[in-house]
Amino acid sequence: MADIDNVVTELAAKTEAKDFAGAFDLVRANLKELGKAMGAEGIRDALKSATTSRVYKSFVDGVGLGTLALDDAFAKLEKLLSFKEGSLVLSSTWGLGKVRRIDDFYKRITVDFRLRRGHQFTYDAACDMIVSAPENHILVWREADPAAFEAMRKNEPGKFVKRVVESYGGVSLVKLEDIFVANGFVKKPEWKAFWDSARKELVKDKCVKIPVKRTDPIEVRAQAEDYSDNWLTAFSHETDPKLILAGIKEYKAAKRPMSEDVLDIFKTRLAFAVTAAKRSDDALYSRLASLVSKFGFDEPSAKEMREYLMERGRFVKAAAELPASEVGDLISFLSGGEDSAQVRATIYRQLPNLCYAAVQEVIKAFGDDAACREAVGTLLKAPAAPATLVALVVGRYADFAAWKELPPLATIVMHAIALGEGRQGGETLRMQNIVRRLFSTKDWLEETFARLDADSQKLVFERFQASLGWESASQHIVVTRMTKIAPQLASLVVKAETKREYPPVTSFRSFALKKAEYLKLINEDMPANVKKIEFAKGFGDLSENAEYQYAKDEQRALMQKQTLMQAELEAVKPSNFADATTEEVMPGVMVTVQTDDGGKTYAILGEWDNDVEMGILSQKARLAVNMLGKKEGDKFELPGTAGETKFGVIKLISPLTEAVKEWMKVPEGVQI
Repeated sequence: MADIDNVVTELAAKTEAKDFAGAFDLVRANLKELGKAMGAEGIRDALKSATTSRVYKSFVDGVGLGTLALDDAFAKLEKLLSFKEGSLVLSSTWGLGKVRRIDDFYKRITVDFRLRRGHQFTYDAACDMIVSAPENHILVWREADPAAFEAMRKNEPGKFVKRVVESYGGVSLVKLEDIFVANGFVKKPEWKAFWDSARKELVKDKCVKIPVKRTDPIEVRAQAEDYSDNWLTAFSHETDPKLILAGIKEYKAAKRPMSEDVLDIFKTRLAFAVTAAKRSDDALYSRLASLVSKFGFDEPSAKEMREYLMERGRFVKAAAELPASEVGDLISFLSGGEDSAQVRATIYRQLPNLCYAAVQEVIKAFGDDAACREAVGTLLKAPAAPATLVALVVGRYADFAAWKELPPLATIVMHAIALGEGRQGGETLRMQNIVRRLFSTKDWLEETFARLDADSQKLVFERFQASLGWESASQHIVVTRMTKIAPQLASLVVKAETKREYPPVTSFRSFALKKAEYLKLINEDMPANVKKIEFAKGFGDLSENAEYQYAKDEQRALMQKQTLMQAELEAVKPSNFADATTEEVMPGVMVTVQTDDGGKTYAILGEWDNDVEMGILSQKARLAVNMLGKKEGDKFELPGTAGETKFGVIKLISPLTEAVKEWMKVPEGVQI
């Protein structure tokens, strides 16, 4: 390294010559030594003297030379210097933008993003939240050559996805969908079809590895793996069960020779992986067990692995976590032993708890078994049948029509109608969506009605029409289709009620409290956060400064909250509900209801009104939404968790009580 005195002399010469680029490079190459010789302030003064650019001077002033650690301050300066008016930048929040202006006086950078023009960043915020856009980034390419971008997106979806992954780094399938939708590459309803097309291309690309789980990252390699002796040597020392499984599957997919040496390595690694996955990941254990069985390896024994999966119903959890395409392997492995009959009996008992894919595979594998048919029939004859069985049988009834053990088709359809009602969660929600799609499918509806006699058609029609848990527009379409399929049902049609739309209002009390909260946010919380950030900078290295990171996270949350609250205060208006009438349930009335648990009275008010003790409900609360528009004597659905739908009855609609009117007034000391 050059003598430091010579470096200082050279820096002085570049400063004198106004060679900022040369001075910057010299400082970067000798930062530690110059810091000791000149101090951060000396470096700052030298760099400012090396340029006539007011912007560069403001950058040097704005990065904290003399207050931050020298490495951190210089890294910020290097990043700021990459921003120039007209240059493209990337934000994780806003995507691609173009620097419109750099204000050296207020030390702010204004960026025009696609969905947010004129967004301003302080120099500190710019260093934290934006980066110069690489020339090969997908968003830069869209800007530079939109025609080529669109042609690849439409005609080569696999290549397009690969380029997106290369631009954003290893991203999961879940994150990839977010990127596509947020940047307008596809609309959310189009994503599944687009990904299906892209996946067909990507599975043929040896440089792309698509993970089994949607939450694991998609990998793009520079070149395809050759699975040479070096790969086998490295693999023989692998200790991660997931990587062991993936490596063997990839080797098989590459159709490499299975020599005795290779099989010995695989046998040893699989035995290790099965032991490692035990009691930590049932789905992984089942996949490894299936693979051990397919290779015919005897360690661990198939009997031992089956017993482990059957014990405490571990196979139920494993099936739910497996990709649908691998559930069949699990069912086949479990039933392949000498105790097959006993295993089957256990599986049949667990049918109500199995996921949809597992139920499909069980019936596919054992549908000819009388015990299986008896178990399915018993479950479907119960008052509340398992959602998975209902969705499967009602959707593919032609495959089950000869099963004498099943209840009548009308009973199964009634189960399906009940499944389509209300709000569900998890696997039941998936089954609900399947059933709802079936009822909206014209061919399925015609085929189902053709199998029902006239009395059953009437029973199903009346039950569906009376359902309160289906979306009204979809329900109307299905009712209309039913009457076209069976015209005699037209006389049973009940005119659907039209729900009135209510404006976004709230009581003067709630409006005043919301505004007070907003004023506190912008006048107290946000300034206090700025002080926290400035204080935290004094702790040194920002990359390892927890206080600084917490303060910046808090700042982002406060800014988001401020934007949301401002929009809410502009949209919602204060009201005393003086125009409310008691003809029907609406905001501004008292409602007395009768349920199985007894009677209760509620006050339905505006969007931000809520008081449990006084029985005050927001018009947006689920219970209130279900009652709005109803008249005295009408039934309404009671919100609840998963399970059967329950109903209440509107007994009385009356004006607001004086106590509620008093509650709605602006609290003392609070102003609107």
